[in-house]
Amino acid sequence: MAKADYYDLLGVSRGADADEMKRAFRKQAMQFHPDRNPGDAAAEKRFKEINEAYDVLKDEQKRAAYDQFGHAAFENGGGGGARGFDFSGSFSDVFDDLFGEIMGGRRGGGNSATRGADLRYNLEISLEDAFTGSAAKIRVPTSIACETCSGSGAAAGSQPITCRMCQGRGKVRAQQGFFTVERTCPTCSGAGRMIENPCRTCGGQGRVHKEKTLAVNIPAGVEDGNRIRLAGEGEAGLRGGPAGDLYIFLSVTPHPIFRREGHHIHCRVPLAMTTAALGGSIEVPVLDGSRAKVAVPAGSQAGKQFRLKGKGMSVLNSAARGDMYVQVVVETPMNLTKRQRELLDEFEKAGGDETSPESSGFFAKVKEMLGGLRD
Repeated sequence: MAKADYYDLLGVSRGADADEMKRAFRKQAMQFHPDRNPGDAAAEKRFKEINEAYDVLKDEQKRAAYDQFGHAAFENGGGGGARGFDFSGSFSDVFDDLFGEIMGGRRGGGNSATRGADLRYNLEISLEDAFTGSAAKIRVPTSIACETCSGSGAAAGSQPITCRMCQGRGKVRAQQGFFTVERTCPTCSGAGRMIENPCRTCGGQGRVHKEKTLAVNIPAGVEDGNRIRLAGEGEAGLRGGPAGDLYIFLSVTPHPIFRREGHHIHCRVPLAMTTAALGGSIEVPVLDGSRAKVAVPAGSQAGKQFRLKGKGMSVLNSAARGDMYVQVVVETPMNLTKRQRELLDEFEKAGGDETSPESSGFFAKVKEMLGGLRD
């Protein structure tokens, strides 16, 4: 049975250039790849045929022989055909298409541009800045595109050239016995292109080290550990490649008065003993800079908590606010004058169990327990 024409298998004309054949091959290879057609013998056979066809036609010498002699050029040990074609080379091309983007880029060369690295910057902000939001200026040591060569890495008036050793593929092959070994091109390090006249400013890298100043907008409601991404503000790419990103990690410093829990703010406020006993009102600071009045009922105990609705932390990407919780700490009088001592003595002598029900009840239970132990 006569073998199918290689050009017909790829679906291209005899005058097709290398790029056109490569596109046609990739389209067909992805369509008939065994991984996409499990158990389909016809698809597997077609996949092998188009690999054989592309392996011949992509090589200038093999293609010239095929154009002149057809399949006969590779029969009887002629250097190709179904027995001798280099499957690994063709398969690597379609493998790059199928899996290259998933793995973060193509394995081969052909493009010397490389994406720049992402950078991290740690930024400390106050709780007030986290509440209101703020604009900060930061200085970041990084790499930026070389202005002299516009990031190309080549000196003025010159351009990167195709690597002569690998012809732009970024890979070279060597025959070892029955095997064809493929490795990264040692001349261009897999880039596929070379810079004969490197830029003197950047030494052919296409970028230079420099510290740059950036403005950062911090939204209201951010929390400790949140990060802000500045796209394209990381390291410049090699030889005109895209820049990486800058990630700003936020750290909120502890506040001397307020303690944050999510969207809520907690605050401990000392309370005079007389105010706790007789009742009254106190003013407490709020994170927005205002003051709020809290009514304290008579007989308030230490640890009593008051809720101020809507006086807490800003909620990220929202106009809402959390609540503020004020916990009173009853302060015991110190440095009493003689008269104050006399008044407290009179108060103690005039008092009864009703004025301190918790302590009276506690010691009554202790007395009862100790009495039971003696029995």
